[in-house]
Amino acid sequence: MQQRTKLRYFETRPPVLQAPNLKPTAHSEFLRTGRISRRSQDWLEDERRYLTYEEVGEQTERRLSAAGENAYERINAFHASIRFPKVLFSRSLDERPHLGYCHVTAARSHLGAGEPVAWSFYICNFLSDVGGAEDFFRHIRTQYGRMYFAVAIEPEERGGTRISRSIRDNGLLFRTSDPMEALKNVLLLGTSDQDLREMIRQI
Repeated sequence: MQQRTKLRYFETRPPVLQAPNLKPTAHSEFLRTGRISRRSQDWLEDERRYLTYEEVGEQTERRLSAAGENAYERINAFHASIRFPKVLFSRSLDERPHLGYCHVTAARSHLGAGEPVAWSFYICNFLSDVGGAEDFFRHIRTQYGRMYFAVAIEPEERGGTRISRSIRDNGLLFRTSDPMEALKNVLLLGTSDQDLREMIRQI
């Protein structure tokens, strides 16, 4: 099996837009005039500072938490009868800390005539298949994009929760890259009122 190359991350600054430099370069200007230019654009750019995986992970989790906070506020602002608890936390992936996910909320819903199903709603900054038995995220696509999904969960014997495979093999209730579609799906999980469900479907 081919060993994966370890990724390296470096700090970047926003680009500075400037007019094209029509003057001679710094070294030719010195040879011509004997003066040393003090203008920063005549000199080499600063040496790159490489970031640790911990620093990259912290930045990733901070951005995802902000996205999760925004999603939570939008969900709870829709209708007074639909309210979800805030269970907000973010995690970056160990080997690729520029990628991560944010847990936004968790609740219980009646999906049919049976017992209510507990579920959790997440946001990721990548696209993938979810709910695998060994790796929860599989076939990760690293091009820019967000993924919104909810999975059924159940309590573990030792505490905590795990994916409930009683709904589907992967426990997936929905997955989408469209934020509006995600909002509608979460709201539909939050109510059994048929009039309200029809209103949600039409937004």
